[in-house]
Amino acid sequence: YSYIWAAVLDADAYQSFRVSGLYNKEISDAFRKNILEKGGSEEAMEMYLKFKGNKPDIKSLLEKRGLH
Repeated sequence: YSYIWAAVLDADAYQSFRVSGLYNKEISDAFRKNILEKGGSEEAMEMYLKFKGNKPDIKSLLEKRGLH
């Protein structure tokens, strides 16, 4: 079921860009700094929390799949 969790993270992170604008520099910089630059050097959830500021929400995936 890890692929479903990856889809939750993907949809939730993308939601941040949708809300703030796809080319929002602040969100892009936070994603780059807290996710991309770190690679696997920290726990994944710690990196995600630094990027988003909160835990991932499954609602984004449900909306993406037309289930919410």
